[in-house]
Amino acid sequence: MATGSPSHISGICVQVGGASGGPKQYQFQTGFSIGRSSACEVQIDDEHVSRSHAAVEFRGGQWSIRDLGSSNGIYLGDQRVDRIVFDKPLTISLGIAGPKVSFDLFSAAVDEPAAGEATQWLDRHLSEIPAGQVVSDQTLAIRKALQRVQRKHRWQYIVIIGLLAALVISASGYALFLRRQLNANMRLARDLFYSMKAIDLGLAKAEQNLSVSEDRRGREAVREYRQKRERMEADYGRFVTALNVYDARLSPRDRLILRVTRIFGESELEIPPDFVSEVGLYISKWQASGRYQRAITLAKQNGYDRAIQKEFLSLDLPPHFFYLAMQESDFDQYNSGPPTRKGIAKGMWQFIPETAVKYGLRIGPLMDVRRPDPADDRDHFDLATKAAARYIKDLYTTDAEASGLLVMACYNWGDDRVLPLVRSMPDNPRDRNFWKFLERFRKNIPQETYDYVFYIVSAAVIGENPRLFGFNFDNPLAEVDPK
Repeated sequence: MATGSPSHISGICVQVGGASGGPKQYQFQTGFSIGRSSACEVQIDDEHVSRSHAAVEFRGGQWSIRDLGSSNGIYLGDQRVDRIVFDKPLTISLGIAGPKVSFDLFSAAVDEPAAGEATQWLDRHLSEIPAGQVVSDQTLAIRKALQRVQRKHRWQYIVIIGLLAALVISASGYALFLRRQLNANMRLARDLFYSMKAIDLGLAKAEQNLSVSEDRRGREAVREYRQKRERMEADYGRFVTALNVYDARLSPRDRLILRVTRIFGESELEIPPDFVSEVGLYISKWQASGRYQRAITLAKQNGYDRAIQKEFLSLDLPPHFFYLAMQESDFDQYNSGPPTRKGIAKGMWQFIPETAVKYGLRIGPLMDVRRPDPADDRDHFDLATKAAARYIKDLYTTDAEASGLLVMACYNWGDDRVLPLVRSMPDNPRDRNFWKFLERFRKNIPQETYDYVFYIVSAAVIGENPRLFGFNFDNPLAEVDPK
């Protein structure tokens, strides 16, 4: 077969000197490595040479040698270098006193079929045959063979494209199925959560009736409500786990915010994105003040943490309302607030006279004076805590729909102001949550009440893991025995 002109490929000749056994020579047309390891194409058994000492590379038409982080390095003369690009003979040392390696470039010629002759051969056998022209059996055979190959390849392409299209359609369909399944599960979880809210309201009212009229049917109703609530709680927990709500990618802070929000009776599935960042802002405010540390220290010294937790748990309320007392008074049982339209609020729980009397607290003669009053039950921590727990329990049974965050708003701004707004909202728990309330009435809500709710929630988040937020004590509600 005739040949055309040679095709030139750049190669490199390597000579290693200084090793035992005399100089060694190698030839390469691609990159290679140099080192003491048997895995290197150029192996040099010398104490100055690292296991993988250097790499020689051919890129962009240029040869280069690169140090692979060796102990003794590569030297060009007496200068250590990390990489050298060369297009002419080169000698380097592996280490200042190590063996020398020389490189020389050469061109290798590889014979290929002449392009002109190949083109003529293809034209002769495969070009279109003019009408009436007789062709050889060889040409016909070549053409038929080529047609068979083309048909085979065409069907292969069709099959491959069809399979790829099917895979794309299947993947898209499966992704759509997963999205629909996820949305369905989210709806089920939300429905289950608000069914639990309805159970909470029914349970609270049943317990309220039982406290007025103790009878067997009332006790049975309460027991059934509690059993049903426990089953629903377990089911909801499984939904939350399956939906990966507490994603591992969430920060520890954000996971605590979701957890505390759930404790206070709002669904993690309904939390708007800006709520988490807003709670984070109030966490920063607590961190910037010594108030949190001082208040918790006072509560622990006087046993308020134990007493408050015990009282609230006895009424099936979150013990985290402990932080409501901290926001109200910093746990100062003799605290007196400023005069208001309904009188002066007093004590750790800051009862106004009207609410105090409603919950059985005696008002002292100094009710209009901002100072402690031994004759005023509001200044007695134990009596005021029992009254506060009953008051908050009653708020849970109102149109606040068992939302702890709405209960907080009622406690601060007054249920006579909050509940009429709540009643103007759609009559179902889903549309009466705290987020919907804020969305609809943010302009009506005093900034003090807005701050009040977020200070309590953020304080409760910190309390779950104080050391995470830079405080030198443990969870005050986890350290005590509520029994």
